[in-house]
Amino acid sequence: MEYRTEHDSMGEILVPADKYWGAQTQRSLENFRIGGEKMPQPVIRAFALMKKAAARVNCRLGKLDGERAELICTVCDEISSGALDDNFPLVVWQTGSGTQTNMNVNEVIAGRGNALAGKPLLHPNDHVNLSQSSNDTFPTAMHLAAVLSVERELIPALTSLVDTFKCLEYACAGAVKSGRTHLQDAVPIAFSQEIGGWRASLETDVRLLRELLHDARALALGGTAVGTGLNAPKLFGAAVAEELTRLAGTEFRTAENKFHALTSKDELVALHGAVKAAACDMMKIANDVRWLASGPRCGLGEIFIPENEPGSSIMPGKVNPTQCEAVTMAAVQVMGNDAAVSFAASQGNFELNVFMPVLIYNFLQSVRLLTDSVDSFNKNCARGIRPNREKMRENLHRSLMLVTALSPQIGYENAAKVAKLAHAENLSLREAALRLGVMSAEDFDRVFHPEEMV
Repeated sequence: MEYRTEHDSMGEILVPADKYWGAQTQRSLENFRIGGEKMPQPVIRAFALMKKAAARVNCRLGKLDGERAELICTVCDEISSGALDDNFPLVVWQTGSGTQTNMNVNEVIAGRGNALAGKPLLHPNDHVNLSQSSNDTFPTAMHLAAVLSVERELIPALTSLVDTFKCLEYACAGAVKSGRTHLQDAVPIAFSQEIGGWRASLETDVRLLRELLHDARALALGGTAVGTGLNAPKLFGAAVAEELTRLAGTEFRTAENKFHALTSKDELVALHGAVKAAACDMMKIANDVRWLASGPRCGLGEIFIPENEPGSSIMPGKVNPTQCEAVTMAAVQVMGNDAAVSFAASQGNFELNVFMPVLIYNFLQSVRLLTDSVDSFNKNCARGIRPNREKMRENLHRSLMLVTALSPQIGYENAAKVAKLAHAENLSLREAALRLGVMSAEDFDRVFHPEEMV
């Protein structure tokens, strides 16, 4: 490998000749050989968007000339397209402020820009990082990445599954089954009502996500090192937020209190809480589906789900609810990530939180895993769910909890006696009621209509 010599305030260092990064990136690469988790690409893309907006605002405010601003914007577009992905090698486990990732972006923009210009026009600190600090750029990139990933990926995935459940509700009209509470038989429910519960849970999750996105749209940029805005024009943060709104096509605004924006991560904790809530609902839905599909002969067997692949290396013909299992594993990871996000957010000391890389790594992993697992579940399972109406009817009419329909006629205690006798002697509810003499055959047939109990 060929190298070139770069320098920073600490002296000279060798850098791979085919990369655009500079001395500070190289020092981080050599000093933090920890794990293999790289800074997530959405964070790098967010930095590119922010650096482009900052360059335009600096140019309008007369702090940066047009040639340099245009060059910065050109390289930022290349970063956004993924063309320079191999120039961002740093791991999550670095400085807690994310300074080295900020400098990685600054150095790549300067290095690539100078290569395009054919002359040394850009300096990573003096031009690319103009009016900024790592302490306000990294939290800004975090909020950009979080908002865009939730808004563009997770919410559409959940909404698509909601639409699938709406179609399934319509397709399953008329199917009545036994309800279940505590994993025990309960009174009847229409299968469409059960599906409607799944749908409403996800609709609630989408509403919560949308509401909490509002606070996450507030950006720290303009606070610079400690929140005072030193070395930044007075209206810099507000102007960049407006530019980002235009570039991203979704609303962003400058944070009212930059001291809060630098040290507190409340907004991301709350937003991840809504991501976790969606994971909890997906865990419940996936478990319901695999219980209802259990069998095919020794389980509930009340629904059919798509058979996508063999389920066993030893048992021929076995097919498992694998999409449900994938969803539940992703949900478990999201719940674990929520603990990491919470712990990281609690570690703000004085004017800065220094657990930001691990916080955004876990946040974005949660969004990615939940989005992908919801999409996969929707495509490979939910759209193929069909009711086993015959099995539903069989289980419904065997349920002892249908005795609830008799309570208004014979009272709770007599109804309990009917249920217990029927269970003990394997009788139908009708047979048990007649044997106990608490109802006539005519009265029983008049009030006992399971399909009408929903």
